Amino acid sequence: MTLVWVTGNSGAGKSTVGAVLRGRGHVALDADEDGFSRWIDRATGEVGVDPPDPVPGGWLDRYGWAIVRERVEALVEESRTRVAFLCGSAENEADVLDLFDLTVCLVIDDDTLRHRLATRTTNTFGRHPEELAAALKWNPLTQPMYESRGATVIDASRPPAEVVDGVLDAVQKLTGDTRGSSADRDGNGSV
Repeated sequence: MTLVWVTGNSGAGKSTVGAVLRGRGHVALDADEDGFSRWIDRATGEVGVDPPDPVPGGWLDRYGWAIVRERVEALVEESRTRVAFLCGSAENEADVLDLFDLTVCLVIDDDTLRHRLATRTTNTFGRHPEELAAALKWNPLTQPMYESRGATVIDASRPPAEVVDGVLDAVQKLTGDTRGSSADRDGNGSV
């Protein structure tokens, strides 16, 4: 039916949005945890291993987080009967954007990003100075890049329930199905 890519910078709230969507009965997968993405050696294209914690200097220059097109293609087939959400980010996501019906980009300001990366317990990325510097470098580029791609941009500094309502509203605008509006946020409708 509809496949939605929920993306944004590290710390923007992608995993939290996915968890809230699942809690409301929606199909929502995490690209970091559900086998959709992996580390790739940029020079050789070989699949890498998970980074050491903390990452050594230069590690992020050599390796990139990449999404696996074949895995997303399988999700397209699995999502034919209802809306499905894939939450994550990857440096090669342009290679898979054609598989999604809608892209939603979550954006946050630098202070919120710093706070979330320093305090989150589900992912250590961003605690090491090199990782934090990379996230802060990407942050001002995120919104304009996704706007130029036609994505729906949502301020994710708001409470998670409000952010998810915004995601569901974007799906409703795309599909025209009012069951995804405020009247049906529990996932029992088609949105």
